[in-house]
Amino acid sequence: MHVLLIFLDGVGLGADDPAVNPFAAADLPTLDALSGGHRWLATTGPQRSERALFIPVDPRMGVPGRPQSGSNQATIVTGINVPQRIGQHYGPKPNLVTRDILDADNLFKQIIRSGKSAALLEAYPPRWHRVLNNGKMLPASYQYAVKAAGLPFMTVDDLRAGRALSGDWTGEGWHANLGFDDTPLYEAYDAGRKLVQLSRAYDFAFFSHWLTDVAGHRGTLEEGAALLQTFDAVMRGVLDEWHDEEGLVIVTSDHGNLEDISHGKHTTNDVPVVLIGDGKDAFADGLHDLTGLAPRIARLLELD
Repeated sequence: MHVLLIFLDGVGLGADDPAVNPFAAADLPTLDALSGGHRWLATTGPQRSERALFIPVDPRMGVPGRPQSGSNQATIVTGINVPQRIGQHYGPKPNLVTRDILDADNLFKQIIRSGKSAALLEAYPPRWHRVLNNGKMLPASYQYAVKAAGLPFMTVDDLRAGRALSGDWTGEGWHANLGFDDTPLYEAYDAGRKLVQLSRAYDFAFFSHWLTDVAGHRGTLEEGAALLQTFDAVMRGVLDEWHDEEGLVIVTSDHGNLEDISHGKHTTNDVPVVLIGDGKDAFADGLHDLTGLAPRIARLLELD
């Protein structure tokens, strides 16, 4: 059994309004199929499809205000209600108290301590590594958890060798924005298949797609819809490559944002959890907020 967690930053379940919600405006046949033929909206509710369970979960966790990346990502990788523990929703990066929680323990540390393997499958460019290593940049909470576990971050060499993917799935951003012309380019469907293939080398594989949050903050409806259509093709590749008996694919997010592109702020909407694989029913039982993910993953992987 192994787990592939696909993390979409800033994706909530919003109104059925194609003027502001890319999920209501875009053509997303694969995503709709995963939620029983329904769009990913606030009114969709829990759904069962041929391959998947779709579950709206609570990112607010009893704390007033708009959920934030720093504290909610930490919740995803610890199972602790971090906003409640620190007394606020905090982000985008983890504050000192959140970092202390991640240092004390997190899912990546538990996996390594149990003699199993884990990886963050996104490759980062050389400048990102330099700034991080110089102490001039604080990593996101999920990245901090990886670092606290002593795991390496993937590099351009890993990308070139086909051991990692770029955060935009296809690799186009490395060519267009970073000036690389020797890194792989994939069609979105092929990137989905590649992601599953890479995940098979690990007991737990985590991949982050953060462009959805960027689009939610300062993008257009058309840009948001285009990102989702790319992700739809990625998930078609994931479904074609994944064998349900090999474990569980989890798709989730930390907070809402992209689903209401009218104001550029986070929302208080529920976020989706999509489960694909033979263990999905047991995993879904009683799942209602983001604190439920890490302990269920630990149980599925039979961690010490």
